Amino acid sequence: MIKTILIDDEPLACDLVAEYLQDFPQLQVVSRCHDGFQGMKAIQEHQPDLIFLDVQMPKISGFELLELLEDPPAIIFTTAFDEYALKAFEANAVDYLLKPFSKERFEKAINKFLEHQPAEHKNIQQLAAQNPGSQPNRIVLKDSGQVRIIPVKDIIRLEADGDYVKI
Repeated sequence: MIKTILIDDEPLACDLVAEYLQDFPQLQVVSRCHDGFQGMKAIQEHQPDLIFLDVQMPKISGFELLELLEDPPAIIFTTAFDEYALKAFEANAVDYLLKPFSKERFEKAINKFLEHQPAEHKNIQQLAAQNPGSQPNRIVLKDSGQVRIIPVKDIIRLEADGDYVKI
């Protein structure tokens, strides 16, 4: 499960992102915040993998929030201001969504994020499709200090014996 936090001073913008995220069951919204201070508290509490972050918010901006984080998670900026795009990418943002953004543009940003995620975060169906029915055709084991390679087709029976297996 990929923990996600939404930080935007516009509740409708948070609602839209949450609605679009329903098509990505591997992403779980763990917190919605409406200013940078709430966002900072939620980040410390939940240790998210991804943040959707507005730039201009009351109290502290999205960039000021990022400066307070020692090891920031992946960031997708969602903002109505195009003049911050360069600064966002300098801050290693995954993407920069200019409001109002379409569902297709949102999905493109999510897919860009997912492409760079470790296998444990990928959808189970995606992993199964990549490697259908794969099974090893041999196993390697150590027997009395010697390494042996045994074809799987030659194995008739396996028997557990404490910390060992009898083949």
